[in-house]
Amino acid sequence: MRTPMARSTTKQRTDPATESAPASVPITESAPRRGRRPALVGIGVAVAVVGALGGWSLVDQARDRVQVLAVARPVPAGQAITAADLVAAEVAPDPALRPVAVSRSKEIVGKTAATDLVPGSLITTQSVREGKPVTTGRDVVGILTKPGQMPQGRLQIGDAVILVATPRQDDTKADAQPATINAVVARVGDADGNGVIVVDVAVSPVDSPSVAAWTASGRIGIVLKAKS
Repeated sequence: MRTPMARSTTKQRTDPATESAPASVPITESAPRRGRRPALVGIGVAVAVVGALGGWSLVDQARDRVQVLAVARPVPAGQAITAADLVAAEVAPDPALRPVAVSRSKEIVGKTAATDLVPGSLITTQSVREGKPVTTGRDVVGILTKPGQMPQGRLQIGDAVILVATPRQDDTKADAQPATINAVVARVGDADGNGVIVVDVAVSPVDSPSVAAWTASGRIGIVLKAKS
């Protein structure tokens, strides 16, 4: 009696390590690379150069700053300038400004302000003028002038003028020689919307009441004296 032969099956054993390991991907040298655009590189270089030049310019200007005279407090036109009215300021040299150096402060102190000097503004040779203030020993009267009562050209501080009492419309002595008073312009205001300008004049204390009366009645004219 034959006994059934046992069928043997053999399984090929595999290495677990090789069974779980993923397939390797080959690395090649042919992978594409993103190139840099020459235009962008050029722009970046240009920006860097401009920035460097700008920084150098600021440093250079800061190094070249000079000390000049500036106004420390308000100084009305026609008033003498004192040392307390001035302060030192640092600015970059500019031929268009022509400020006065701090070393020349002695040349400015004692002179008269040619215009109204406001704090923070620079002192120039046009800011002052020679001589004592025009108001020294004189009274100052403000004249409200309308177009036709003064010369068309702008009056300047220190101008010698003649104040003329204009006649009234019903004055029978209109042909007579009008009364006149000598004066000096102390300040000239800005014109308003109607062209009216206030002109401050310095006159002798003896004449100031008459000038004030002429001004109050609007019967006054200003004549600029001829310069010799």
